[in-house]
Amino acid sequence: MLRVILAEDSVLLRAGLTELLALGGHRVLASVADASALLRAVAAERPDVVVTDVRMPPGLRDEGLRAALELRSRDPELPVLVLSQYVATAYATQLFTGGSAAGLGYLLKDRVGEVTEFLDALRRVHEGQTVIDPEVVRVLLAPRPANEPLARLTPREREVLALMSEGLNNQALAARLFITEASVVKHASSIFAKLDLDPTVGNRRVLAVLAHLRGARESAE
Repeated sequence: MLRVILAEDSVLLRAGLTELLALGGHRVLASVADASALLRAVAAERPDVVVTDVRMPPGLRDEGLRAALELRSRDPELPVLVLSQYVATAYATQLFTGGSAAGLGYLLKDRVGEVTEFLDALRRVHEGQTVIDPEVVRVLLAPRPANEPLARLTPREREVLALMSEGLNNQALAARLFITEASVVKHASSIFAKLDLDPTVGNRRVLAVLAHLRGARESAE
């Protein structure tokens, strides 16, 4: 059982998420409608994981995301699963490039309808994994100028990186792509080399995800 704090301004969706979490065997410590209340609730309750919307009152812009970033600055190990109605690239880059990506997730709200996927994402985020919605990954991995490092990747390597971004391990990657684990390792090594990732610095899977997130942010700017 996970102790969850939920932040969502839609009354109906908030109630639905609360019920869904309860059915999954989790306990909702607090269910709030704005970012300020989220910050107060986390300070008071110290949850196992936070689930928050991006757009919340009063501005209905990025209040939820900024609250998530504030929470992570206070406690870098606090697991946070962010929900968004849209593929908001700028929001995703801010979330995943602000520090360690461990224990962070970014899902589109449509995923909430897939109960098993949503609860699995919650569990993985709590375990310290990085979870990014496949649609967000697809947008972030869109074709880029030829001089960018990501443009060096082959179509198969882009597939591997996309699935890697979803948090899949080598065995799951191999099963999804119908290839051997040895092939996955080979593709991953090629990806790391083409993205100029130092094997002595951090988790290269996370660094690879951050590389294409940073590329998306730079393209947007």
